[in-house]
Amino acid sequence: MAVSSRIILGIDPGTASTGFGVIAQRGSRLEVVEYGVVRTEAGEELSDRLREIFAAVGEILRHHRAAEAAVESLFFNVNARTAFAVGQARGVALLACAQSGCKVHEYTPQEVKQAVVGYGKADKAQVQEMVRVLLRLTEPPKPDHASDALAVAICHAHGRGLRARIERTPGRAAHGATRSGGRPDRRGEGD
Repeated sequence: MAVSSRIILGIDPGTASTGFGVIAQRGSRLEVVEYGVVRTEAGEELSDRLREIFAAVGEILRHHRAAEAAVESLFFNVNARTAFAVGQARGVALLACAQSGCKVHEYTPQEVKQAVVGYGKADKAQVQEMVRVLLRLTEPPKPDHASDALAVAICHAHGRGLRARIERTPGRAAHGATRSGGRPDRRGEGD
């Protein structure tokens, strides 16, 4: 019996360079489909740069018919201006995914490193090398943003089976966490 493949888009958002990595998951096997970066020019208006990112991510989704997307979540940056710009790039990437009907999952940089390297504080070179090994590439993918996007997609692929088993667990609460007694935990609602 042939195993069907699932196409996953990984995104490493940024205003100057938004990395993308498309992988196919067939059972436990991962294969690279395409990777690269969406580059925008520093002299352009921010709104034009964001429109370019939105259009490019939308085109990648349509071309590859990605079923799911994984996006690196925003972490606090020393430079607030950079953090806002990355947040805006994330926003248009998330919107492109939502408009295409692609389910989106978010992962912190530490979660990605843990899933790919096995160590949440791994450096870029370690992540690139493990991406190369896991996707059976002859050399580490470049540039860094593309490698990071592939790592985000790999992180998502590695967690898919676990998430599916959790969702099939009998007695699992439909919404929210479960506390003793099996009732959904609604702490914080109306407090």
